[in-house]
Amino acid sequence: MFIPRHPESRPLSIEDKPLLDGIFARLQPRISEFTFASLYLFRTAHAYRLSMVEEALVLFGRGYGGGHYFLPPLTGNVENALNRLLDEGLTLYGTDEGFVNRYLLDKRVEIVEDRDCFDYLYLRRDLAELPGNRFHKKKNRINYFVSRHQYSIDIYGERHLQGCLDLLAEWLRVRGEIESSSIVFEADAAAEALHMAVPLGLEGLVALVEGEVKAFVLGERLTREISVCHFEKADPFLDGIYQLIDREFNRLLFIDCTYVNREQDLGEMNLRETKLSYHPLELVKKFLVRRADK
Repeated sequence: MFIPRHPESRPLSIEDKPLLDGIFARLQPRISEFTFASLYLFRTAHAYRLSMVEEALVLFGRGYGGGHYFLPPLTGNVENALNRLLDEGLTLYGTDEGFVNRYLLDKRVEIVEDRDCFDYLYLRRDLAELPGNRFHKKKNRINYFVSRHQYSIDIYGERHLQGCLDLLAEWLRVRGEIESSSIVFEADAAAEALHMAVPLGLEGLVALVEGEVKAFVLGERLTREISVCHFEKADPFLDGIYQLIDREFNRLLFIDCTYVNREQDLGEMNLRETKLSYHPLELVKKFLVRRADK
């Protein structure tokens, strides 16, 4: 599809999937946003748009707070595109340390760590096996659930769609009363992911208790060595089911991957505590960058 030249742009479309899939396959990014599915599912929340800037393909977006930004240029002359957009006063979001070291250290810019958006990277095998004393609380909660419920784990398919949507609606009802407005965008993205799992290349699991969906998880391959978990929802009143579905995702899917990226915590302290309790191998840092004099 035609991509206009900056300052013109157009919305991200499902027809852009082959183009962006090819680019990400070459780049092998470690940032969780850099899959087509992740961008497409949050295209409304972040108003993602495509434009050609100095012969480079660039995605523009908007944060939950309303601030506008651009993502690291994906093709072409990255240096020229960076210089032009930074000179225009725009903020660069989603750059990792490798990109900073390659393109930004010699520029007159302000580089700020964006802790709320750091991705959590784990050894997949650790989350699949929960070895040793570090994970004894997780294993205890799984054992608690298993000892009290007859359950099964299925590969997600269309037959599970309505059950997952019902669970998602209940999850939103419970969580939406106490969390930020971004929770609605997340629920909308998860619902669309359930509908479009096949065309978007997502894989997932469901946990069934007495025939009813009580948890689901969806993810995909981020790179040759890293899987990414995009959505994980469960009945908030079934203790241990979150730990179970997380273990099964890493035990049964993308088993040739060494690592799993479990995305960011967005500054939600309960979520941060949970992600840290799984002992990440690394926090993949992301930075906000702008001209020093802007």
